[in-house]
Amino acid sequence: MSVRVRDNNNTPKLIKALRELQSMKVEVGVFGEDDSHMLMIARVHEFGMDIKPKQSQYLTIPAHPKAHGKSAGEFKDLFFIETDDGSKLLAREKGKDEIEVYFVLVKSVSIPERSYVRSTYDEKERELSTNMEKVIQGVVDFKITPQQAYDRIGAWLVSAIQEKIRSIQSPPNANTTTEAKGSSNPLVDTGRLLQSITWKVVRE
Repeated sequence: MSVRVRDNNNTPKLIKALRELQSMKVEVGVFGEDDSHMLMIARVHEFGMDIKPKQSQYLTIPAHPKAHGKSAGEFKDLFFIETDDGSKLLAREKGKDEIEVYFVLVKSVSIPERSYVRSTYDEKERELSTNMEKVIQGVVDFKITPQQAYDRIGAWLVSAIQEKIRSIQSPPNANTTTEAKGSSNPLVDTGRLLQSITWKVVRE
């Protein structure tokens, strides 16, 4: 009787996979190379910002659904109104003895911090650690590659951040903003921010 012994030494393969794993990282968020304007919006919401006009005396804040996403200059029939309480408005005639307010004029706007990236990490840190252990084990068992491991973590983080964005209700939008966009969720409007959250795996 003969016995054949096969030596399956996977140590070199494992060392190579672990080194590759250590040389990579996953980045999650909105990236400037994809959409610089959306990156600016993402940063404003994540960290907050005080916005002041650069070339005029006032900022024009949309107060009507038809004004949302447009500038006051796109409307040729607006006229200025100052109310008894000092509010400054741009309006247009709707009908006889009736007007519609399209924009509110303000000296500055303070957008509060509504973190959705850092807060997601803080809230999901333990779950993230568990998921990292699972994908690392998958690499060690040669079931997935390091690239696939980080892609799975990236996809999971994107989903968690998007869930966070949908859930944020505080600080709420101003009443005029809520009326204009039809939603009280301060981070959900057209859905572009949600769609812009992505990930990429990079080598260090």
